[in-house]
Amino acid sequence: MIQLQVKKRNISQHILSYSLVVIGAILLFASCKTPRNLTYMQGAFDAQQSATTHNIRLMADDKVSIFVKSRDEVLTQHFNISLPNMQQVLTYTLDNQGNIDFPMLGKVALLGLTRTEAAQRIKSRLVQEFGAKDVVVTVDFSKLTFSVLGEVNKAGNFDITKDRITIFDALGMAGDMTIYGQRDSVKVFREVDGKPVAYTLNLASAPQVLQSPAYYLQQNDVVYVPANRTRQRQATINGNTLQSTSFWVSVASLFATVAVLIFK
Repeated sequence: MIQLQVKKRNISQHILSYSLVVIGAILLFASCKTPRNLTYMQGAFDAQQSATTHNIRLMADDKVSIFVKSRDEVLTQHFNISLPNMQQVLTYTLDNQGNIDFPMLGKVALLGLTRTEAAQRIKSRLVQEFGAKDVVVTVDFSKLTFSVLGEVNKAGNFDITKDRITIFDALGMAGDMTIYGQRDSVKVFREVDGKPVAYTLNLASAPQVLQSPAYYLQQNDVVYVPANRTRQRQATINGNTLQSTSFWVSVASLFATVAVLIFK
């Protein structure tokens, strides 16, 4: 009888020990997940193989504001038209051919030009037609936007206010990805020659990101950060429960308790 009790006690202790090992393994696995999946731009890269610097170039339907400054105040008043009761300068929309209708100059082709190139073209026309050699022309974007959707902290539309904007600029404006975003499978949707094109970026790989044509964004781009498997599983009650660390710890604890009661 005594030997049987000792044997049961030993079995109970073994089961309890194994249960504690299982619980410890579960907790260790949950706490020691590698942070590599959360790190951007891993790996060495050659700067010479990076994507060519891409300045925003004007497209049809883009809006720009244009400010002209010269010593000849009478001349500049004809170009710097403000909206009634407002202090902002009137904006110009590029038509389907990429032209704007500018006061006293008529049609000015700006399609495919950067802000600097557009300002230089308008200045050249002013010098050529009015002799205003001291004229200074400033072109600014107006309501040029891109979108960031998916697993980010602040999804939405964002204004383009500078000549170059990268995928990381976009994510920064959107408050960065959540921990549930797939950093190795970020999508950039863009219209090229009237056709939709999708790019996939692995933001964890420096060489892959820097060589991608989608590293520099364009107006109207849509950046989409897909959810990882953890987030997808959380979309269902069963999936969320079965993948929970606390769930499996509870199961292991239950088995240990039952075993102790049986072999007590």
